[in-house]
Amino acid sequence: MQSQVDNIKRLFLQEVEDASSTASLDQLKVKYLGKKGPIQSLLKGLKEVPPSEIATCGQLVNALKEFVSSLCEERKAILDSQEEAERIRKEKLDVTLPGRLPLAGRAHPVVQMREHVVDVLRQMGFAVQDGPNIDSDYYNFEALNFPPDHPAREMQDTFYLSKERLLRTHTSNVQVRVMETQSPPIRIIVPGTVFRNEEVSARSHVFFHQVEALYIDRRVSFCDLLDTLREFFHRLFQKEIRVRYRPSYFPFVEPGLEVDIACLACDARGCGLCKKSGWLEVAGAGMVHPEVMKNSGIDPEEYSGFAWGLGIERLLMIFYKGIDDIRALTENDVRFLQQFTPSLSIG
Repeated sequence: MQSQVDNIKRLFLQEVEDASSTASLDQLKVKYLGKKGPIQSLLKGLKEVPPSEIATCGQLVNALKEFVSSLCEERKAILDSQEEAERIRKEKLDVTLPGRLPLAGRAHPVVQMREHVVDVLRQMGFAVQDGPNIDSDYYNFEALNFPPDHPAREMQDTFYLSKERLLRTHTSNVQVRVMETQSPPIRIIVPGTVFRNEEVSARSHVFFHQVEALYIDRRVSFCDLLDTLREFFHRLFQKEIRVRYRPSYFPFVEPGLEVDIACLACDARGCGLCKKSGWLEVAGAGMVHPEVMKNSGIDPEEYSGFAWGLGIERLLMIFYKGIDDIRALTENDVRFLQQFTPSLSIG
C-alpha cells in the first residue's frame, strides 16, 4: 500500500507543477480526487487488506487525500494571483493617452442648405412663414388658379388623403393663406416639405423640400423680380452668377418663367451635370396671377407682385457636384453624411 501511495504522490507532484491555469488545475483535482481517481480506488481496495493493516493503510490513504487537496489549494492561490495580474495588465488604462471624442451630431445637409437659403432671403428683407403639410384642394390648387382638369390634380401626381384633403405638392399653398390674413406690403418666404406621387429615381422623390418667395405691394414690376433673383443668387453663391430666363407656364403666375444659372461645374462650357448645355435649371418664377390675388381678397388693379420657388435638394446637388443621386439624401447613410461640414461651404 505504501508503494502505491508513494507512486501516486510522485505522479501528482509532477502534474501539479505543470498546471498552468486554474482550469487545468481543476481537471487535475478531479483526476486524482474524483470518483474514478486513483485515491478513490485505494479506498475501495481497503476491504481486501488484512484486518490488522486496515487502520494503517486507511491513515496512509487519508493523508494522501489531504496532501493532494492541500497542494491543489496552494497551487490555485498562486494561479489565481497570476491570472489576476495578467487581467489587470491587459485592462490597464493609460491616462496619459489622448481621449476618444464622441461622434458629434450635425445638421443634415438638406437642413444646412435650407438654412443658408433662408438666411440670405432674411437679409434681403423677407420674413419666414410656415404652413400645413396636409391641406385642402382649395389652397393647394383652386385658389392658385389651377383649372379643375389640370393634370397635377390627378391621383397619379398628388397624394390624396380624402376627396378634399391632400399632401401639399408645393409650398405655394401658403400664398393665399398669407394674402387672406395680411395686408400689403407682403414680403415672405415659405420653406417646407412637399410631396409628389412620382417614381423614386436618381432625379426625383416622393418628398423633397422647397423655399418659395412672395412679394406683394404697389407698383411691383417684372424688373423687380429679375433684379431680386439676380441679387439672391449672387448672395447665395457669394460670387457673380450668370442667370438666364426662359418663358414658361404656371397657373398661379402670369407671365411665368424658368430660371437657369450658368453651370458652376464647367463654367457654362458644358459637362455631365448640365447635360452639355452649360446651364442648370434652378427655379420657377413669375408675376402673381390677378385671379390668385382676387381669390385672396387683394385688388390686382391696385397691387401687383411676384413669386418664385426653388428646390433645396436641387441646389444642394449643385453646391456639391459629387451628389448625382437624390436618394442619397434620404437614406441616412452615416458614411455619406459625415462628408459634409457642419457649416455649408460654398465652392
